[in-house]
Amino acid sequence: MTISKQAIIDRTIKAINLLPADKAEEISDFADFVCKRYEGQLLAQGVQQLAAESKTFDFLNTEEDLYTEADLKEAYSS
Repeated sequence: MTISKQAIIDRTIKAINLLPADKAEEISDFADFVCKRYEGQLLAQGVQQLAAESKTFDFLNTEEDLYTEADLKEAYSS
């Protein structure tokens, strides 16, 4: 059973109204913390998407190889 966002908000408000002011403030501080963490996640996802879609390093795809396997002194196999 999925609870709607509004039902969660209503339930939380009822719980906060039953608490003393200092405890309600703790919940408010925690909500601020969760919001900031969520904003940070959204920002990181946006940066990742921009980097993935970026053409900044496309020039490396056409760059000439400077070294070949023949230049190796020792070859390692995995």
